[in-house]
Amino acid sequence: MELSTPAILFGSISLLLLAYNNRFTTVAKFIRELYENKKHCNDDQINYQIPILRKRIWVIQRMQICGVIGFILCTGSLFALFFENQLVGKLFFTGSILCLLVSLLLVLWELSISTKALDIMLNDAQKFRK
Repeated sequence: MELSTPAILFGSISLLLLAYNNRFTTVAKFIRELYENKKHCNDDQINYQIPILRKRIWVIQRMQICGVIGFILCTGSLFALFFENQLVGKLFFTGSILCLLVSLLLVLWELSISTKALDIMLNDAQKFRK
């Protein structure tokens, strides 16, 4: 395996971590707004949203952890290959790919959770419309 092989992942991992950070920031902003506006919100809506928001924060945190571990393993792979240790380089690279796979699976899970949260908001908005 060449040194350039794990180097290809650096750009992708960086973009993934940026996207994960944006998701976290958006959820955190929503939680802060919910807290500030709790007097004006429907209690049922808040009671439905809180467990979903907790779960989303938990999943996003795991996404970020897997992404960072993947980044660290990718860096380790580069070091191992630089010092001409093919076996360790391949093992670290494999671990990096597996961490990224887990991270992407967590993204799918978080997307399904966020869709449920939006559905709750739409149902609540529909009640007010009637």
